[in-house]
Amino acid sequence: MDAPLDFRGKAGIADRLFGFAALAAGTIVLVALGTIAFTTTRRAWPALDAMGFDFITSTRWAPNDEVFGAGAFVYGTLVTSTIALVLAVPVSIGIALFTTQVAPPRWRKPIVYVVDLLAVIPSVVFGLWGILVFSKQVLPVYELLHGWFGGIPVIGALFGETGSGRNFMTAGIVLAVMITPIITSLSREVMDTCPTTDREGAYALGATRWEMIRGAVLPHSRNGLVGAVMLGLGRAMGETIAVALVIGSTVGVSANLFAAGDALPARIANEWGEAEGNWRAALVGLAVALFVITIIVNLAATAVVQRTGERGGRR
Repeated sequence: MDAPLDFRGKAGIADRLFGFAALAAGTIVLVALGTIAFTTTRRAWPALDAMGFDFITSTRWAPNDEVFGAGAFVYGTLVTSTIALVLAVPVSIGIALFTTQVAPPRWRKPIVYVVDLLAVIPSVVFGLWGILVFSKQVLPVYELLHGWFGGIPVIGALFGETGSGRNFMTAGIVLAVMITPIITSLSREVMDTCPTTDREGAYALGATRWEMIRGAVLPHSRNGLVGAVMLGLGRAMGETIAVALVIGSTVGVSANLFAAGDALPARIANEWGEAEGNWRAALVGLAVALFVITIIVNLAATAVVQRTGERGGRR
C-alpha cells in the first residue's frame, strides 16, 4: 500500500505545496478550456443563432446569401482523419514494436532519430510536397484502384473517378505521413515501460516473440497506445495548411474518396482574411464545431479504454 502523506515538518510542507501546485495546474487547464469554449461560442453566436441546427446539418455554404452550413466541412474533417488513422496506426505501432522488441540495439538509435526528425518537419512542407509532387504522381494509382473496385457495389462508391490529385484521399495520406512520427514516438515510449519480468516470464512459459508481444507488451501498453492514437487524431483533425493545399477546397459531400472536398480548419484559413460580420462569426462557429468534435472523440476513447480495462480485470 502507498504510505499516507505526512504534512508535518519540512517534508510535510513540501508534500502540501506539491499537492496545491498539482491542483492549480489541473484547474488552470480546465479554466483555459472553459474560457476558449465561452469566448469562441460568444463570437460565433450570431451565425449559430441565425442558422440554428442547420449550421451542422446543412451542406450549403454561401456567404453572399448569409447561408452557413458546416456539414460538408465536418464530413471532410472526419473522412480525412479516418483515412489518416487507418493508414498511420498500423504502420506506427509496427515501427514502435520493431524498434523496441525486434531491432538490434545498433539499429534502434538511427530509427528513433529519423522518426523524431519527421515529427518536427513543418506542416507547410508536407502540404507543398503533397500538392507539387505527390498529388500528381498518385493519379495513376487512383485510376488503377477505380478500375479494380469501381464496378463493385458499395465498395465502388468509395473508389470513383477522379479529376485531379487534390481530394479526400490525398489529404488523408498526407495527414497519415504527418501523424505517423507522433504516434510512433509515443507508442515506443509506452512499450518501453513494459516490465522486463513480464517479457521474460512469457518467454519462460515457452511463448514465441509474437506471443510475448501479444500477451505481455500490448496489454500493458493498451491505454498508452490509445492516448497516442488520440493525440495523432487531434493533430489530423486540426491540421490546416497541409490539408488546405491538397484537399481541393470544394464544398460538397461525396462517398467517393477521390472527390475534392474541404475540412473545417482549411475553410477557416482560406476565408478568414476576407470574412466579416456573420461570415466571420460562421468561421468561428466552424472552430467551435471542431472543438466539440474533438471533445466527443476523446470522451468516446476514454469510455472504450475504461470498458476494455474492466473486461480485462474480469478475465
